[in-house]
Amino acid sequence: MRYCLRCCYPENTKPYIIFDDKGICSGCRVHEQGYFKENLDWTSREEELRKILESYKKKAEELGSPYDCIIPVSGGKDSHYQAHLITKVYKMRPLFVTYNHAYNSKIGIANLTNLIDKFGCDLLRYTTNPKTAAKISRYFLKKIGDITWHYHAGIMTFPIQVAVRYKIPLIIWGEQGESYLFGMFNLDDKVEFTKKTRQEQMMRGFEPEDVLDDPENKEITKTDLAPFFYPSDNEISSIGVRGIYLGNYHKWDQQRNVEFVIKNYEFKTLQARQTTFNLYEKTDDFFQDTHNYLKYLKFGYSRCTDHASVEIRAGRMTREQGIEMIRKYEHLLRPKNLDIFLKFIGYTEKQFVDEIEHLRDPNVWQKKPDGKWELLDWIGNHINDPGVEEARLPLREKWEQVKSPPTKFTRNMFTDTDDEECIYL
Repeated sequence: MRYCLRCCYPENTKPYIIFDDKGICSGCRVHEQGYFKENLDWTSREEELRKILESYKKKAEELGSPYDCIIPVSGGKDSHYQAHLITKVYKMRPLFVTYNHAYNSKIGIANLTNLIDKFGCDLLRYTTNPKTAAKISRYFLKKIGDITWHYHAGIMTFPIQVAVRYKIPLIIWGEQGESYLFGMFNLDDKVEFTKKTRQEQMMRGFEPEDVLDDPENKEITKTDLAPFFYPSDNEISSIGVRGIYLGNYHKWDQQRNVEFVIKNYEFKTLQARQTTFNLYEKTDDFFQDTHNYLKYLKFGYSRCTDHASVEIRAGRMTREQGIEMIRKYEHLLRPKNLDIFLKFIGYTEKQFVDEIEHLRDPNVWQKKPDGKWELLDWIGNHINDPGVEEARLPLREKWEQVKSPPTKFTRNMFTDTDDEECIYL
């Protein structure tokens, strides 16, 4: 297996990543050429954003909408930073729209409540019942080894349904994750939200119609899939719905953003985590560690690799430090909340593992005669690969773990390793 000589990504990274002839991945190149490109004119980009927002304020008014735009939110660090920019800097009147996936953590609910309180915006929330969430989780666990399909399908589709229903023509997202992590687009593309990229990148190629047409589907109904049906082209064009990413107009640095919202808006991070050192991302997803575990079982790497690679590119962490974090967090198998998830979907652990056996990447996993799986390679075997020194970025600052200060809340508000309760509503 080849690994990027600058960050920690393997060549089997999903969705997709490519390496150049210097052994550096597309995600590193986009970050280098975009976010740290000295002649990139962020001032003109910000002015372009102002013009876009002003034009859509007028368009929303013409359509008779009480809201200027929609911000899809989860209550996380991006939601808080987007809300700050749109309400405080640009003086817009957004409608917050969220999809309740039934995997809620206590801290996630607290942060969502905080978001509404601090910014004084209305929230429209669609709640999938836990029985439906369990059915869809079972289906996509077997199909693609993913227990969060409904999570991503909901937040990527329900806000568009709302935009059509309430005649709100502009939807404002944070950063385009596939560009930020994997370099699928660069900043000059100024990529916007589309049905196609949503399906391919966030919904693993599946639309709800595919589930209904699948002869293997024995329990999921059209009603179960209601929030995932994308509006028709005619409905979209009748309102002129457009989705933009703030990361195309503001220099997006997740750590700087989260430090800002902790200081100014009391956003709360976790205080401990089992599968990564990052304490501020995906705070709302109770089963995030189980999701990370599945990614590791399929591809031999997980979310800690994502986080380490981002910090290396930002010049806050050396590649060696990143590898040490992966050694510490990524190879700790069997997350503590797996038992709670198994109870949630009604599976034994053997059923759970057997469902994804066909999805193991043979380039990194090998089944031994005793039936156990052996990891063939990982980034730790590539610390001193030829070309590492030539690819190295200089450190711009010392890496420090971002953690919000403890408050009056109980310990379980801040950990996903000791928490024993998943909140459906």
